[in-house]
Amino acid sequence: MRIFISILGLFFCALSCTTEKKETAKKPNVVFILVDDYGANDTSFSGSKFYETPNIDALANQSMVFTQGYAACRVCSPSRASIMNGQFTARHGITDWIGAKAGEEWRERKRYDKLLPAEYKRNLALEDVTLPEAMKEQGYATFFAGKWHLGDEGSYPEDHGFDVNKGGHHRGSPPGGYFSPFGNPKLKNKVDGENLSMRLANETVDFMKANLDKPFFAYLSFYAVHGPIQTSKDKWSKYQQKAKANGVAEKGYRQERVLPIREVQDNPIYAGLVDDMDAAVGRVLNSLKELGLDKNTIVVFTSDNGGVASGDAFSTSNLPLRGGKGYQWEGGIREPFFINVPWLQHKATKNNFPVMGTDFYPTILDLVGADLKPEAHIDGVSLKPILEGKTLEERPLYWHYPHYGNQGGEPSSIVRLGDWKLIHYYESDSNELYNLKEDESEQNNIAAARPEKTKELHANLMNWLKSVGANFPKKDELYDEKVAVKIRTAKNKRLIKSLEKQRMRFLEDDFDPKNNWWGSMVTKD
Repeated sequence: MRIFISILGLFFCALSCTTEKKETAKKPNVVFILVDDYGANDTSFSGSKFYETPNIDALANQSMVFTQGYAACRVCSPSRASIMNGQFTARHGITDWIGAKAGEEWRERKRYDKLLPAEYKRNLALEDVTLPEAMKEQGYATFFAGKWHLGDEGSYPEDHGFDVNKGGHHRGSPPGGYFSPFGNPKLKNKVDGENLSMRLANETVDFMKANLDKPFFAYLSFYAVHGPIQTSKDKWSKYQQKAKANGVAEKGYRQERVLPIREVQDNPIYAGLVDDMDAAVGRVLNSLKELGLDKNTIVVFTSDNGGVASGDAFSTSNLPLRGGKGYQWEGGIREPFFINVPWLQHKATKNNFPVMGTDFYPTILDLVGADLKPEAHIDGVSLKPILEGKTLEERPLYWHYPHYGNQGGEPSSIVRLGDWKLIHYYESDSNELYNLKEDESEQNNIAAARPEKTKELHANLMNWLKSVGANFPKKDELYDEKVAVKIRTAKNKRLIKSLEKQRMRFLEDDFDPKNNWWGSMVTKD
């Protein structure tokens, strides 16, 4: 009996020690990497023959790659809000980039459009429980670096759950450009000519080093590759030579519905900016390995909208996807969307289930063993089952952009359900319907050929928008169609010629931005 009692005692002791070890084991870290304005086909992993992204490719090769991964909006602020709160844009109310004109103020832009864009919220709601706040509840140290663009003072990263904020404020583009001095009130200058993307990566690494004994949530939100596009002379030279070696197309643009759109990837300045950002990603990933954190760190990689093919800097092409940043088509909302969970060993597993930025919030909570907060991330679903090789039920995804994009996008709303995608346009009160499985490039609008499916999806979309109290654009009583068409036609003829001339100028051997390469050569001269 004494032997039995002794064995039983040893058993319970071992059980207790095992339980204690599990309870004290460090929770997995999370590194979330968000690239600004980065298109689905702007990586060599996704097929680009021009951009070189070895570090992003390496991450993709170790990740679950969601080939139907979407941003929650075609422009930045709404998408970023949806990552933070797990809600579709019509629900949280930030439906345009913060700072854009709305209502009668839109006339100040002298765009001569049929509609006055809808009003929208100008900051992330303080009452929402954000992803970083939820992580803090789980004992995580939280860190933010880079672009925020979710409100002014009182709605900065530190007001929404981040312990540390390096560079996040109200501006959407880097105020001083991509080389120090940065002109950023939340990021001190150290060395003139320092690269912004690498600086943000180094700040992230310093944070990780300071939290080796505590689980951390690090959110690296690059300003790159948003305009103004800038790079160093050596990176420009590298890609100028590569563009010529690949063969320079005679024409790089064509007319899309509203603005000219780029159809080739051969901008050496943009390519250099992508290259610098990729090197910064490599700095973070390599540091995880050096610090012995890579086996216990979840890494997410995505963007906030499509690559800029029209408007802004006309930087890239998203083909074969139609459109780009600001547009309602796939090029405006389809994104790189990778999730690397080291212990699941995905090895570039591709999954075509449609997912959105709203899903990151519940997915991350689920992966770190925390209870979900469905009342907060009401429109997001955990992708953990898919990451574990299981499936999820089909659900509708909604986009709402009752505004005009600087890049040529039109006021419209979208629903995707399965392979079907319906776009409703507010100017004409009309619909486009696409089967994305058969027509990923959205060249064949089959709304008239499939009236029942069009009616079904349109009703689904409108009912949902009304259920969340969505705002809609209004007719502009001062609109003059003849004036608008005349101005737009003349402007586009001049613009496409100017763009082609600029494109060729960037590729000339003697190209020089005449400003010491945006300050990048300060420390080299």
